[in-house]
Amino acid sequence: MNVLLADADRRVIDHVTSTWSLSDVSLFTVLNSTALFNTIEENHIDFAFIDISLLLHKDVDVISFLKSHNPDAEVILLCTQSTAKEAEKALSHGAASYLVKPVEVRTLEDVAKKYLQGLEHSSSYRELQDHLLGNLLGDTPEMQKILRLLNKVAPTTSSVLITGESGSGKEFIARIVHRLSKRANEPFVAVNCSAIPENLVESELFGSKKGSFTGATADKKGLFEEANGGTLFLDEIGDLSLATQVKLLRFLQSHETRRVGETETRYLDVRIIAATNADLSKAMANKTFREDLYYRLNTFHLNVPPLRERRSTIPSLVKYFILQFEKEQNKLIQKIEPAAQMALATYNYPGNVRELENIIEHAIVLSENGTIRLEDLPEELSSQPLRQNKELLPAPKKHSPSNEEPFESVQSNSEVKAIGYGNPEEIITLDELEKRHILHALDVCKGNKTEVAERLGISRATLWRKLKDHKIEI
Repeated sequence: MNVLLADADRRVIDHVTSTWSLSDVSLFTVLNSTALFNTIEENHIDFAFIDISLLLHKDVDVISFLKSHNPDAEVILLCTQSTAKEAEKALSHGAASYLVKPVEVRTLEDVAKKYLQGLEHSSSYRELQDHLLGNLLGDTPEMQKILRLLNKVAPTTSSVLITGESGSGKEFIARIVHRLSKRANEPFVAVNCSAIPENLVESELFGSKKGSFTGATADKKGLFEEANGGTLFLDEIGDLSLATQVKLLRFLQSHETRRVGETETRYLDVRIIAATNADLSKAMANKTFREDLYYRLNTFHLNVPPLRERRSTIPSLVKYFILQFEKEQNKLIQKIEPAAQMALATYNYPGNVRELENIIEHAIVLSENGTIRLEDLPEELSSQPLRQNKELLPAPKKHSPSNEEPFESVQSNSEVKAIGYGNPEEIITLDELEKRHILHALDVCKGNKTEVAERLGISRATLWRKLKDHKIEI
């Protein structure tokens, strides 16, 4: 990691340089604005301590200049007691925080070290997210079609309509479109249209002028203005009133908005991505959603299948959410017990990807010794799939207690084998577990695929796709 220290006081520079002890960090030091700009132009900077006195150079803001060269760089301002208020104001330009001098070198190192750890984690997180894009969407024909369309649509400015069940990952897809676009370094603003009170929708989206209505005590930017240059994601677009739909349509046609109570028109460069779990065809038939707006939004349409129809993506999603939450919960997850793997693989996920995300967070909080166990999963997940799939399992052996359900004790060898394990210590992938589970169902149902699909709770088309994915020939 490269750390920059910019301070006009040579004594500060000399002291920090002579006592700096982080061996895995390259420290760049500068004494004036000219050297500061040159260093930023010539080197990749991950983290910067900049004295408040060096923030402007020839009317150019240093923080903006640094961010233009290194968008992910973090800036900590250095100030004195007398310039602390000035530092507070400067935070709006993109600085993360400020430190009041004198500052111990150990403090600077601790702050930089903490950021370094976060950088390593976020780097791994971004790497996994890049890899996950393919895994998240899966290799089914429908999802591969979405992936191909994503790569073509993202670099354009066209509107996108994303449909799918609640929690199926529509916002995640929208963020990917934004990230793959030329607007990736600009704002991504997400708003749930159904969560805004009807009387506030217009002012929230388009802004308002002071005194334009009761409670408007100051001029207010709307979400369209907040997203200027970037992307505005309008979730649950079907819940917008007809009056607001008219204003949205007008914006899509002209890219102009007007705050409530103002006559001034503002031109904004905002890309619109909309999403809904509602049937807009029915809404149009019922005259609750405008056809002209639908066709404006529906330049490109992405329909996200529910998670139960792309179960092969579950292992990657589990890994993704573990990485997301283990740092947040200050835990390191090293393994998932076989019974927990089975539950994750066979649960029906009525809440889709969002439910899986909540399940993993729940499990990490309750986990012990770096292991996610069956009892760490929510009750509806750990018990319901067992009841649903109990009839697909071999009957308990005679020596089993008569009042004990199969799977009640996941440690017993006979029960572990019942879900496809050769020995109780074996840990297999969720993909392999699903394959074994399907093979077992086919065996129990004597190859009757209609019965297998019905008892597994999936459609015949999904079963055929899974047979193909797992290369199971019948």
